[in-house]
Amino acid sequence: MTLEICAANIQSAINAEKAGAHRVELCSELAVGGITPSFGMIQEVLKKVSIPVFVLIRPLSGNFTYSEDEFEIIKADILNCKKMGCAGIVSGVLKVDNSIDVIRTKELVELSKPLPFTFHRAFDWVPNPTEAIETLIDIGVQRVLTSGQSSTADKGIELLTQLNQQANNRIQILPGGGISENNVKLFKDKGFTEIHASATTLVQETAVPKVAMNSTKFFEEHKVFESSVESIRAVLLNLGD
Repeated sequence: MTLEICAANIQSAINAEKAGAHRVELCSELAVGGITPSFGMIQEVLKKVSIPVFVLIRPLSGNFTYSEDEFEIIKADILNCKKMGCAGIVSGVLKVDNSIDVIRTKELVELSKPLPFTFHRAFDWVPNPTEAIETLIDIGVQRVLTSGQSSTADKGIELLTQLNQQANNRIQILPGGGISENNVKLFKDKGFTEIHASATTLVQETAVPKVAMNSTKFFEEHKVFESSVESIRAVLLNLGD
């Protein structure tokens, strides 16, 4: 069973390989669902790890509907990732009604070739997931990352299982969201062959500085999380790997 670790910093990517994970999905700012990492970060991760690195291409948080300028940024980022030697692209576009933007997503799939394309958790916003799976298959997406449209993947297991049966190996269903050593066996028992986890732990917490205008917070950036070697190994242990 393939374990993909969602790494939001370079140490998390290094820890993923050290612990025995099979793939990294590289991003920044997990607190907002992940956005595109800097190219400096991508470059350094590619130097430090040998397992495949897929990169999240999402120019901003908030939603998955983009202006023309934002869409051009996505395309430029994909081309740069290909040049840098990344192993896969994670992206996707929705329309204002949260249905899949077929034209734009297909353009990104074609632009990403020969790299595999993962449709990210924008899928959890779509109003008709069974129809959306067929759409993604038709436009050549290789896998879809989803929590089964629930707050965590274990809570969405019913829909995830339904989608996996519907996919019938035509597209890879990649469960993600709240997966840990405590629930990972559920996904193996249900027949999934890949899972996505962050396996993070708090590694640093600094004092919150006092600033002007009686503010008691400073961007809430005083906590640092990393994917933990111990947590990743615990997930793999419970998979029997």
